[in-house]
Formats: sequence, C-alpha cells, structure tokens
Amino acid sequence: MSQPTAVVFDIMRFSIRDGPGIRTTVFLKGCPMDCWWCHNPESRSSLREPVFWSGRCIRCGACRDACPTGAVSGEGTCTLCGTCVEACPTRAREIIGRDMTAEELMVEIRKDRVFYEESGGGVTFSGGEPLMAHEFLEAVLDQCIREGVHTAVDTCGYVPPMVLRRLSKKVGLFLYDLKLMDDEKHRTFTGVSNEQILKNLEELASMHASVMVRIPIIPGVNDDDGNIERTGEFLSRLGLTQVRLLPYHTTAMDKYRRLRRPYRLENLEPPPVDRLAALSQKLESYGMKVGIGG
Repeated sequence: MSQPTAVVFDIMRFSIRDGPGIRTTVFLKGCPMDCWWCHNPESRSSLREPVFWSGRCIRCGACRDACPTGAVSGEGTCTLCGTCVEACPTRAREIIGRDMTAEELMVEIRKDRVFYEESGGGVTFSGGEPLMAHEFLEAVLDQCIREGVHTAVDTCGYVPPMVLRRLSKKVGLFLYDLKLMDDEKHRTFTGVSNEQILKNLEELASMHASVMVRIPIIPGVNDDDGNIERTGEFLSRLGLTQVRLLPYHTTAMDKYRRLRRPYRLENLEPPPVDRLAALSQKLESYGMKVGIGG
C-alpha cells in the first residue's frame, strides 16, 4: 500500500513562534486562498515550481545550455527536471518543493526530538494550508501521537468541515487565522468567502480545548475599529481568549519578484506600534489575552 505524499517547501528548525517550546515548522505547498499580503507566495500552488534569483545570476548561460526543453530561453516548457539547477554555478535557479512521504518527513522531525523534550516543544504544520493535504497530514499526526511528539496545525480555516472534525482529535494545538469579519471585504482581499471559516471556527471552539486565533494586521484592510470590535464580539461568544496579532511586514516582496508575480501592496507600510497597542487593548476589553507577533 502506497504512502500518502505532499509537497514540502521548507522545514524550519528551532522555531519559537509557532506554538509552545522549540519547534520544527513544516511548510506544505498548496492554499485555497489568495491573500494580498501572503508572506509565503511560494505556498500558493500545490505543485513544485521553479524560481529564479536574479541577484545571483552572472549571465554565464550554463542553465540555458543545459536545459533539455529550451524552457530557460523561452522556447519550450519547463518540466522541473532540475537540470538548470544543477548546471548553475551560483545557485540562481531553484525548484521549490519536494515530494515527501509521511515516513520521510518523520525522519526529519525525529532529528529535533531532543529539543522538543527539553523545551516542551514539538512540530507545527503550516503552509500554505496543511489541511489541503489531509491524508498525508493525518498519517504524520498519527505517527507523532505514537511517538509522543506535540503537534500544532496552522490553518486558514477554509477547509471542509469533515476534514477539520476528523483531524481535530489528533492535533494538540490549532493556530487559527482570522482575517476579516466582513464577507465582502474578505472575498476582495483573500479571494474566498469567510462564511465557512467562521462556521469552522465556531465548531472547532466547541470541540477542541486548545485554539489560538491569529489575526494578521494589515493597515487599511482589517485594522479598523469596526473589524476588531466584531472580531472581539465573535471570539468572546465562542469562549476563545488566546489571540496573537501578526503585524504586516514587507519581507516577502522579494519572493514575489523571484516568482515573477505582482505584489499588490507595494507601497503599504507596517502598522505603527501605537496602533497595535490600541488594537490589543480593544480586544482585551472583550476578555482576550493578546500577544503581538508570532
């Protein structure tokens, strides 16, 4: 019987921002949303994809000469064979993502086990949207349970309810992203309705003891008092009190250039510290315990 696979595009070790203790954060490719501020644009597609680092390129032509299909020169289609990557002397070309089985990923997770045991940490699955690869994720979660490794799942919530229900019993902590309460604005800035996201969070709150809500703060998009007040009222009604505000940042802009994709928030600045403090205080008035960052 073949093992389920997924495309992993990064494994970040010694993370202290994605759950308790020292963690290994596994990033899976594939996301059903298209957020304007996404800081992992390489996670949008569920497929492996090429990327070009123009700043590293010395214009030697080795990649062009090695490419068997003529894709580098624009005359053919890239097959992701990796020949150009191997030929490049400066690592200006790269293929993002590698297919992994659950057991192959567990080999990587076990390497950091001593750090989990000493710090109360574990492994966090992020992306993209890790629940898109739910069969693969479930296989890894089952093995983590057998080996006593704490798990966390970072989800956008835009997933089938039956998937969330089935996997909820196998996840130690949910990091649940909540972006906008207004459905029309949510559609504009993420490409999807928030109806299922809110319903899923409501159901998850009723059946899981550890849910932390994470709110990206995007100036001019969701940092207005009205959205924050509606968010506080909603979370208070669900009995959810753990909240993290994630300030918008511009560090992903170069990723978009390398992927040759437009960046829709080119001139947006990160939120001021005093505005973050004000939003935090407003949520605290609804009984929330609020942290900033991570």
